[in-house]
Amino acid sequence: MDMMQTGVELKLLGAAVIVGLVQLLWAAGAARSQHDLKWAAGARDEPKPPLTGVPGRLDRAFRNFMETFPLFAAAVLAVVVLDKSGPASVWGAALYVIGRALYVPLYVAGTYLIRSIVWGVALAGLVMVIVAIFK
Repeated sequence: MDMMQTGVELKLLGAAVIVGLVQLLWAAGAARSQHDLKWAAGARDEPKPPLTGVPGRLDRAFRNFMETFPLFAAAVLAVVVLDKSGPASVWGAALYVIGRALYVPLYVAGTYLIRSIVWGVALAGLVMVIVAIFK
């Protein structure tokens, strides 16, 4: 096992966790502009009214991250455990993290098309890590 590359992949997994945590906190903070602290701190028996504008975009971007992050984490861990680490999986992990980090500000800004391209780059990175498992 090349510990240098494995270390990079695991650090990128850690970086992805940080990206997710920042998104969570950013989305939660923005949501307070539409759902007050009383609602957030309460039992939440009533359904949450839909978020709109920037808070809604941040919430949707975080949910989008949560759709792919478990797959990314599992793929990185599988690559490491199976000793399949290599340049393709390292580059794939990097593309995923960079793409996911860029996706949120592009979504918040309402950027047309570029946001979708960046999402595709992150997805391609995830696929690169998955493919490495089977090499």
